[in-house]
Amino acid sequence: MALGLLRRRRSRSGPTPASGVPLPLPAGAGAYSCEVVDPMGQPLGGAEVTVTARDSHRVAAHGTTDPYGLFMAALPPGSYSVMVTAEGLTPARSDVAIAADTALPPARVALLPARQLELPPPGTWLFDPPHTAIRFIAKHVGMAHVHGRFTRFTGGIRIAPDMRESQVSVRIDAASITTGNRTRDNHLRSADFLDVEHYPYIDFTSTRFVYQGGSKWTLNGTLTMHGTSRSVGLDTTYLGTVNGGYEQELRCAALAKTELHREDFTLNWRSMLARGIAVVGPTVQLELDVQAMYRTSETPTPPE
Repeated sequence: MALGLLRRRRSRSGPTPASGVPLPLPAGAGAYSCEVVDPMGQPLGGAEVTVTARDSHRVAAHGTTDPYGLFMAALPPGSYSVMVTAEGLTPARSDVAIAADTALPPARVALLPARQLELPPPGTWLFDPPHTAIRFIAKHVGMAHVHGRFTRFTGGIRIAPDMRESQVSVRIDAASITTGNRTRDNHLRSADFLDVEHYPYIDFTSTRFVYQGGSKWTLNGTLTMHGTSRSVGLDTTYLGTVNGGYEQELRCAALAKTELHREDFTLNWRSMLARGIAVVGPTVQLELDVQAMYRTSETPTPPE
């Protein structure tokens, strides 16, 4: 949270807002504050507040509300746009003019429930490879990051009448790993890492869908890689269902993320630089950006 209002200046007592609480301000600054409440009118802690200058479009203040739903910031005089967001609720935007040496009365911002996205109809949905990506990020030599992806995979979603009983399965061709560097890719395919000769596939099968509110779900399941199976949870955002594509077929989309620990899957190759810095970090960020087509007798086969 921007804490400009809390900066104490011994030479100023500052303006006093409607509540009567002294509010010291830097010389020439103005103050913006708001109270964010949920649909039931209760204080909403953890809501994100972004204050953007209207002339330059630069973010002047950004932070989250405290446990009482309050946010405060000291700002130079000018016109600003204020955006307030919270998971599962509709964002609220307002414009405000800040004057020098003036603290505006706290604005009350009531967030309303977000429009619920319609869930996909029950049935079988197949991944559309040209519009689906399986990406990963790993730390390299303790500071940089290596970005990569898998280019060959198959998978689908079986949507049950009760969404919580739905299932996702993905099979990835381990040899299709690519990071844009041939030498590094060959090393990743070798016995030091994925050992694709003995373990050609990486498989994920979900066991449970857990609703987290709004458009958020957790997909619990089993990931098998390098001959080892582990339970993982994918933090998933459902992006909706539309008609469109090759033959205007029905399709849905979602974005899923998780963090994997290499040694959980016996990917424990180690190499150190001077001063003990690891060449490859212990964790890998995995992201699945998925589009799937509703499978019927008339659905076109997804292209390779």
